[in-house]
Amino acid sequence: MASVTYDFGGAVALVTGAAGDFGSTFAEGLAAGGARLALLDLPSAPHLAEVAERCRSLGAAEVVTCGVDVTDETAVDRAVGEAADALGPATLVANNAGYQGAFATLVDYPADDFRRVLEVNVVGAFNVLRACAAAMNDAGLGGSIVNTASMAGVGGAANMVAYASSKAAVIGMTMAASKDLAPAGIRVNAVSPAFIGPGAMWDRQVELQAGVPSPYYADDPETVAQQMIDQVPLRRVGTVDEVAATVLWLLADASSYLTGQNLLVTGGIV
Repeated sequence: MASVTYDFGGAVALVTGAAGDFGSTFAEGLAAGGARLALLDLPSAPHLAEVAERCRSLGAAEVVTCGVDVTDETAVDRAVGEAADALGPATLVANNAGYQGAFATLVDYPADDFRRVLEVNVVGAFNVLRACAAAMNDAGLGGSIVNTASMAGVGGAANMVAYASSKAAVIGMTMAASKDLAPAGIRVNAVSPAFIGPGAMWDRQVELQAGVPSPYYADDPETVAQQMIDQVPLRRVGTVDEVAATVLWLLADASSYLTGQNLLVTGGIV
């Protein structure tokens, strides 16, 4: 959990991808600030109930969970509505659900996986963004939405054409949505982490990059990990807590004059 705590007392927050490394840490930070929480993830996602229990123990005023596939527009609308019925409309949203996809060079990248990555990371993010913004509008409330993008969407990433494309789209979506929603007092920002670890995504990325014949990375995961770290001016990977600290600040009133921004959480990679 991020060490900085903001006062989210009385606020309703919704987190997608809540069972994962990022989502659970975002949720715990919101819980520590006293928010009422709606935690969304796939019905098959492990550990969602455990995340909810940790959030209760950290001080969340109330927690509900919902299994939902963000690519299903109807299911997202229903989940956002059910969360609002239970807690009130969410005014804080961590739009975080995502899929990293395969690792392969462009010419070898599987087209079906490319479509799946865009379906989850772009269409899914859009479904959540639209449903939550509509609920805020209907209730006459402002709010803050933070989309999880990636440095891969800013500078590209070798052997990750689908993921890089999807996160570039999320950044563009953030900028466009911020203009559409500003008149309603709804702020929309994004965060773009680079190499973050330890955790499942870091381990998967290191192992799968090592499996792609490439001029950019070696074929040994330990060497790949060091090659990644060598790209970072601070010479270390970031932590999930450091990403969460940025997300929580963007959700909090402390960042009340920021919208349409994409903050790079990269250790100096630009």
